[in-house]
Amino acid sequence: MIPKGGLNNIMKQFSKMQQQMEQMQEELADLTVEGSAGGGMVKVIANGKQEIVSIKIDPEVLSDDVEMVEDMVVAATNQALSKSQELSQEKMAGLTGGMLPNLPGGFKIPGL
Repeated sequence: MIPKGGLNNIMKQFSKMQQQMEQMQEELADLTVEGSAGGGMVKVIANGKQEIVSIKIDPEVLSDDVEMVEDMVVAATNQALSKSQELSQEKMAGLTGGMLPNLPGGFKIPGL
């Protein structure tokens, strides 16, 4: 049984947390991480929202085998996205105090 006024307090806390999550999403859009491959010949920048921001390919590598260049782009992209997910999870853990580290499979909080 929830004490009288307890539900109101819970709803206020949830609303505050929701506002903080929205602010965090805005901050994540401004943070970037880099993935690279081929000794830095291919660099991919992603933001904290798992969006690719830019891809830089050293012109020297363009004379190489096309498949190798494609593989480097894929590797650098996957590395950047992985780092972006880690960054997002770190920020989320800080916001929730670790209360929501492992949500059940398929459960998604809107905006995250």
